[in-house]
Amino acid sequence: MDAKEIIARRVAFELHDRTLVNLGIGLPTLVASYVPPGIRVAFQSENGIVGFGARPPEGMEDPYLTDAGGSFVSALPGAWSFDSVTSFALIRGGHLDMTVLGGLQVDAGGRLANWMVPGRMVAGMGGAMDLVAGARRVVVAMQHTARGEPKIVRELSLPATAVRRVTLVVTDMAVIEPTKDGLVLRERAPGVTVAAILAVTGAALRVEGSVPEMRLGAASPAPAD
Repeated sequence: MDAKEIIARRVAFELHDRTLVNLGIGLPTLVASYVPPGIRVAFQSENGIVGFGARPPEGMEDPYLTDAGGSFVSALPGAWSFDSVTSFALIRGGHLDMTVLGGLQVDAGGRLANWMVPGRMVAGMGGAMDLVAGARRVVVAMQHTARGEPKIVRELSLPATAVRRVTLVVTDMAVIEPTKDGLVLRERAPGVTVAAILAVTGAALRVEGSVPEMRLGAASPAPAD
């Protein structure tokens, strides 16, 4: 199981029944493949679709059915599409129960930086700022380090996406909850020690007693509305 699969499987346990959930581009879209049995969730993408599922098998892609990053997705029974104005009305109006976003950095205060990639020309900030501000819960799904450097840092060196503290950070090594008193280590990945996590984390982590191993469920069929 690679790092991205570990993250996607664990994030899937944050899904609640009968909720509207935005999946950001890249790694977060993998969550659609690991929805726990019995959970009915409608996935939204800011380019204007609700009710999409996992990427279709090779050769079955529909060129007109993609997420906001241009990756192919499937459509579940009852799915619908609409313009970006309506899509952002859902986001800015506070109608999203949760968003799952990739991250470049998270600081000691739980602030996310994810819209500017160093050394790359970007078309714009996309919907990240609206999503962090508008969703009820914000889950960051990212690898713990990048080229050996911590992505959980004391202070952001990249522009913040929003001033709001995110709800949860899930990496390939740990589950971390940002709180008003700092970052709390809630879970560790299978085979990963607390010491190993602390060694590659650039911000202080609070460790409250024994840290349990994170759950990683088995793959399940794509969710149904």
